[in-house]
Formats: sequence, C-alpha cells, structure tokens
Amino acid sequence: MASDRVHAALPDPPSQNEEDNREEEKVFGNIFAELESVDLPLGTTLRSIYDDQPNAHKRFMEKLDARIRNHDREIEKMCNFHHQGFVDAITELLKVRTDAEKLMGQVTDTNRRLQEAGREVTAQTQEVICCRIQQRNMATTVEKLQLCIPVLEMYSKLKEQLETKRYYAALKTMEQLEKVFIPRVSQYRFCQIMAENLPRLREEIKEISMSDLKDFLESIRKHSDKVGETAMRQAQHHRTFNRVVTKQASMGHYTKPVYSFNGRTHTHNGLMMDDDTGDEDEADEEVLTAQDLVDFSPVYRCLHIYTVLGDRETFENYYRKQRKKQARLVLQPHANMHETVEGYRRYFNQIVGFFVVEDHILHATHGLVTRAFTDELWNMALSKIIAVLRTHSSYCEDPDLVLELKNLIVIFADTLQDYGFPVNRLFDLLFEVRDQYNETLLKKWALVFREIFESDNYSPIPVETEDEYKVVVSRFPFHDAEIEKQDFPKKLPMSQSVPVIYTQVKEFIYASLKFSESLHRSSTEIDDMLRKSTNLLLTRTLSSCLQNLIKKPHIGLTELVQIIINTTHLEQACRYLEEFITNITNVSPETVHTTRLYGLSTFKDARHAAEGEIYTKLNQKIDEFIQLADYEWGMSESDGRASGYLMDLINFLRSTFQVFTHLPGKVAQTACMSACKHLSTSLMQMLLDTELRQISMGAVQQFNLDVIQCELFASSEPVPGFQGDTLQLAFIDLRQLLDLFMVWDWSTYLADYGQPTSKYLRVNPATALALLEKMKDTSKKNNIFSQFRKNDRDKQKLIETVVKQLRSLVNGMSS
Repeated sequence: MASDRVHAALPDPPSQNEEDNREEEKVFGNIFAELESVDLPLGTTLRSIYDDQPNAHKRFMEKLDARIRNHDREIEKMCNFHHQGFVDAITELLKVRTDAEKLMGQVTDTNRRLQEAGREVTAQTQEVICCRIQQRNMATTVEKLQLCIPVLEMYSKLKEQLETKRYYAALKTMEQLEKVFIPRVSQYRFCQIMAENLPRLREEIKEISMSDLKDFLESIRKHSDKVGETAMRQAQHHRTFNRVVTKQASMGHYTKPVYSFNGRTHTHNGLMMDDDTGDEDEADEEVLTAQDLVDFSPVYRCLHIYTVLGDRETFENYYRKQRKKQARLVLQPHANMHETVEGYRRYFNQIVGFFVVEDHILHATHGLVTRAFTDELWNMALSKIIAVLRTHSSYCEDPDLVLELKNLIVIFADTLQDYGFPVNRLFDLLFEVRDQYNETLLKKWALVFREIFESDNYSPIPVETEDEYKVVVSRFPFHDAEIEKQDFPKKLPMSQSVPVIYTQVKEFIYASLKFSESLHRSSTEIDDMLRKSTNLLLTRTLSSCLQNLIKKPHIGLTELVQIIINTTHLEQACRYLEEFITNITNVSPETVHTTRLYGLSTFKDARHAAEGEIYTKLNQKIDEFIQLADYEWGMSESDGRASGYLMDLINFLRSTFQVFTHLPGKVAQTACMSACKHLSTSLMQMLLDTELRQISMGAVQQFNLDVIQCELFASSEPVPGFQGDTLQLAFIDLRQLLDLFMVWDWSTYLADYGQPTSKYLRVNPATALALLEKMKDTSKKNNIFSQFRKNDRDKQKLIETVVKQLRSLVNGMSS
C-alpha cells in the first residue's frame, strides 16, 4: 500500500512526443523573437528556417499564424481595457476648448498691446546694438593696428638701414621681420607684399656687398705697394735697431726692441721695447697698421652678409679665387725691373703688401682664409719669386745694384718671416745671388786691374823722402832690411801697380763682406765666403789679367822682368791678406775648415808664364837679328872680323841680361841658357838650310868667326851663377862641326865615330854629310880645292870617299 501510494504521488514520465513539441516550441520562440527584433538581420534567421528539417516551412507558417492570432487577441484585450478612459479624455477635452479659445483671445490682445508698447524700446535697442558693434570693431582695429605698427616700423627701419648702407643690420632686421613680426599679421596683403620683397632685398644686398668687395679688391691691389713699403720700412728699422741694441748689449746697456704692424707686436728675444729707445725720430714716428692704410670694412661687411644669408662658402670661394688671381698679377715682374733698384723695391713692396693683407684677413675674419690657404699662396709665390729673381739678377752687371738687391731680399725675407711665412728658400737663393754678386765684382775688378796694368810704367818705385816711403809701406806690406838701410832717394823693387793691386784686393774683400752682412750666417761661414771669393779674384780674375798682360805685344822684356818682380812681392803679401780676413771675421786660420788663399799658385803661374814669355820674346828677338844676316856663301875667304848683325845681337843680349840681374831665382840663368841654345840652333839651321846649295870654305871661316864671338859672349858670364863653361856648351854642336871642317880631320871623325871619347861626338853624320855636299859642289865649280890638286890630286878622291862613308853611316843609322 505504501508502495502504491509512492507510485501514485510521482508524476508520470513525459512521453517522447511531448519533449519534441516543447523543443520545437522553444526553437520557434527564438525565431519569432529574432523576427520581432528590428535590430537583427533577417537573412540568417530565414535561412535557418528553410535549411532545417523537411516540412519546417509548413510548421513555421502554422506557428506564425498561431502567433499572429495570439497577438491579435492581446491587442483586442488592451483596447477593450483602455476604451473607457479614451472616451472620458475626449469629453474633458471638449470642455476645455471653450476656455482655450477665450485664453487665446486674451493672449493675442496682450501681445498686441505689448508690441505697441515695446516699439520704441526696440528702436533704441537697435541703436545700442549698432554702437556695440562699432565699439567692438574699433577695439579689433586697434588691436590689429597694434600688431601691424611694429611690422611697419621694422620695415621703415629696414628701408632706413638700406639707405644708410647698414646692410648687416638690415639683414638682421629682415630676419626679425620674417620670424617674429610678419607671422603675427601674415593674413594682410601688405605683409604678403613685404614678405615677397624681402628675398629681392637680400639679393640686392648681396649684389651691393659683392660690388663693395670688388671695389675693395681693386683698391687693395693699388694700396699693396704702400702697405708693403710700410711693413718693409718697419722691418728695416727693426734690424737697424737690433744692431744698435747688440752694440749696447756688448757695452752693458740692453734695450728691448720691438716694432708693430697689423696691430701685433713683434719682439726680439721675447722682450718689449721701451718708447724712449732708438733714434728719437723713429720713437716719435707713429706705428702704422694695415687698418691705418686699408679700410677692411667691405670685407667684414660682405663676410657677415653672406654668413647671415647662409652663403658663406660661396663668398669664401670667390674671395680666395680673386686673391689667387691678384697674387699671380702681383708676382709678374715689371718689364725692366732689373735695371734699377726701385724696380725691385716696387716688386717686393707689392708682394709684402699682398701677404700682410692676407695675414690680417687670416687673423681678423676667423675662417675667410685659412693658414693652409695662405701657405699654399706663399709656396706658389715663393717659387715664382725665386724664378723671377734668378732670371733678373742674371742680367745685373752692376755689383752695387746686386748688393742693393741682396739688401732688399733680406728685408723682404725678414718682414715676411715676422708674419710667420717660411723664408729659408729665399736665404738659399741669396747664395746664388752671392755668386752672381761675386761674378759682377770679378768683372768690375777685372776692369780695375786692366786699368792698373795699363797705367803702370813697369819700373821700380822711386822714393825721394821718408814720408813717401811710409806712404808706400802703409799701402803695401813691404819689408827689406837692405833697402831700408839705403839713403834717400832710393828705389823699391816693385812697380807702382803692386801697392795699388794689393789695396784693390782689400777693397774687393770689403765689397764681398758687404754681401755677407745680415745673412744670419756664422763667422766661420762668412770667413769661408770671403776666402773663396778672394781665391776667385786671385786665381781667375787677377791671374787672367796677368796672363793677358803678359801676352800683349807691346810688353817687352823689361816689362816682363818687372812683372816677375811684381808677382814675387804680391805672392809674399798673400799671408797679409789672410791676416786681413782673419781680423775681419775673427776666425782663427788654424780652424779645421778654414780655406786657404791660392794666391801663391796664382802668382807662381803668372811668373812662370812671364818667364816663358821672356824666353819666347828673347828667341823672337834673336830671330829678328838673324834675319838681318847677309852671308856671302861663295866668298873665297873671310873678312877677318865677325858679322855686324851678330855683334849687334850680342850687345843686345848683354844689355838685356844686365836687366835680368833683378830677377829672382834662376830665371836669368834659364833665360840666358835658353837664348844661347836658340842662337846655336838658329845658326845651325842657317848652315843646313835646304835652300842653301853651296858654301865656300871662306864662308865657313866667316861663320866660324861669328861662332867664336858667341862663345866669347858665353864665356864672359853675362849672367852670374853658371859653373865653368856650362853656358858655352850651348854652342858645342856648332863648335865641333866647324872644327871638323876647319881642320879637315875626317880620319879622326870616322875612326872615333860612336866612341864616347870621340873629339867630334856632337857631330851628326847627316849634318856633316849635308854640309860636305854643299862644299863639294862649290869645289867643282869654283876650284875651291885647287890647292889640293896641285899638292895631291888624290885629295878629291878622299872627299868622295868621305862622302861615301858618311852616307853609309847615315844609312846605318836609319836602318
């Protein structure tokens, strides 16, 4: 029972159909909810209906109809529920309509009265509104004018700056206009016009500033000469002042040197100069700077303008390009620059002026030109300057002009060195100019020496009084104890040209020393320069002049003798020249690298040349006398006395050798021996002349008399110093030949031929044969040997035999 009650209490489980219906109702409910929702798309929902199970559309339509009928029932119920309230509301509204109409009439009447009453107020209000609008417009206008007035004032200021050529300030004003003022009122047309004009004004400023720069470049090209002249003059004053300071320092008074240019102070040894040092005139002289001579404002202005405009690089390139062109123009030398020192001075002034300006621009503009640019310009200029100076200095033939050129180069180099430009190559060039200077000095002194030689009388210097002797000794270091002991008047062995030449050599050393000044060289180098140039003077110039003098036709034996004496004294004076140079340079001659003077060899060479010329002229004179010989070669017997031409020759030689006694060494002996040998050779050649066909025994006898006179002259010792019969040996060949013919000692000759003890050792078979044949021809025609035929007719055969034997000897020698 209990179990039955439990089963009775539990509901019956739903059947399968009921569950399917509920599920279907739920699905269609969702679909209807989606359809009734206006926000959701219907496509997907409708597609799900038709894509479902079969007959889904039919069941959906059935459910939809049921759904519509259900909604209709609900609408009907709602209308029935509110119908009574609607009727009541309509009834109430009809009651109110009468009151509303009455109220409408009252409102309309009130409005009419109100309109009539407020018409005046409306009119006054309109006037107030107009006043308010005007007031607001005026405030707006004032506000806008307050914004525009600064723009107009700035633009007016810009115009004023342009008129007064304050272009840099004008550019700054333009910048303020563009960045500050115009943007505030950019909506106005006049501001737009201003903004459009500003680029054009900038271009005008660029063009004007560039035009000013071009004028500046043209002006600086003209003023470079003056700027350079001022800089070089100050550098020269500085050098002069330093020399004074050096002297004062050596005396214990040191002053501090300085000079200024370009606004910078240049000091010596880092010390500043007191205003009251140096010459009073120089101390009072105002120190000029580049700004005093040149107005640089166009450069600064143009640089600032282009910098502000952002085109600085263009300006820098243009400036550098133009300055390079001007540098090339400045470096071009004038046509006849080498003719005067003013030409060189103007050339250097322009170059110095150019680089002084560039140095100022370098330090004043900070980037317009760089050190690299100026160094490049200087290196280019330095090469050109050196080439120009090399070329033009080679045209200079005046040593004074070359010396002036050297001084200008030194001042030029010192000036630019003070501005930081390297000038070592210029000082190297001065060594080349020094060589040119020495060449011009040598040419000048060559003329001086020629004039001295031409004006010399080539005779010993006569000294009448002790004062005259002191004058000569003061000019030339002459010391001779024997001559000093002699009483006045007396004669000095050298001629007047010797002290003059010695003095001129010293003058040459002084002239050469002038070039060495201010070259910043040590005493040793200067000493070496002086000695080398003096050596050139002695070995080349003076030696050449002496050689030419010796070769001149009008210089006779007496003059040559005096020249030898002169060169001897000049040679002895060379050591005094070395002492002279040592005193100038204070360099000890014992220094390792000290150059010695070559005067000894110079004068020795000249003396040897003079000696050779003496020998030559003596021989020429002997030849002249021999040409006067007029032998009668066919004479039967001699005159019994020597020929006149030979006696004259001997007298000439005797008087000449008397002059030779003043010659030093063995010159006289050599000259005498040379003359005798030449005389012997000439006489031998006269006998053996091929044009001479016949010689008689009488002619041989006459010739023998002449040779005897020659031997007598040789034995008379015309020049002392010969030992024994040394001088007579010059005629030994002639003597043995003549003895052979005079004695007719052919048997002895032929028997002793070739023996060192032969009596006729110096007789050559060919010589004897030639002379014998000339005498044989004479004997045939003139019966020279008739006396032999009377005594012994076989004598003629003996001659022929001798001739045959001589020929065999000659043939044996030749084979």
